[in-house]
Amino acid sequence: MVLDKGVVLDGIVMWTEGVARPHGSLMYKCPAGDVTGDELAACTVWEGVIYTADDQGNIALLPGEGKDAPKKLILPDLGASLQMSAAYGANGFSKVPWDVFALKGCQE
Repeated sequence: MVLDKGVVLDGIVMWTEGVARPHGSLMYKCPAGDVTGDELAACTVWEGVIYTADDQGNIALLPGEGKDAPKKLILPDLGASLQMSAAYGANGFSKVPWDVFALKGCQE
């Protein structure tokens, strides 16, 4: 995710085991190479289940690989989490994104 002032957040989505849910994480300035759980937790600025919405307002989970892309993505509490993160402020980004993103196309 690219924010203002050139701030870039790295992200990953993995499906959980048991009750399958698309769990996403956004990280800011994580150390390279092998990192400990504590180091990863310290650089994670948002994490949660990723939801989708269609034009009728129906909410669902992010579809799996090979399925059609959804119209909108919902990252619950993204804005609030980012505003509380080390990536926000005088030395970081200043425009807090909303929790809902409309997809305009796919990058291949």
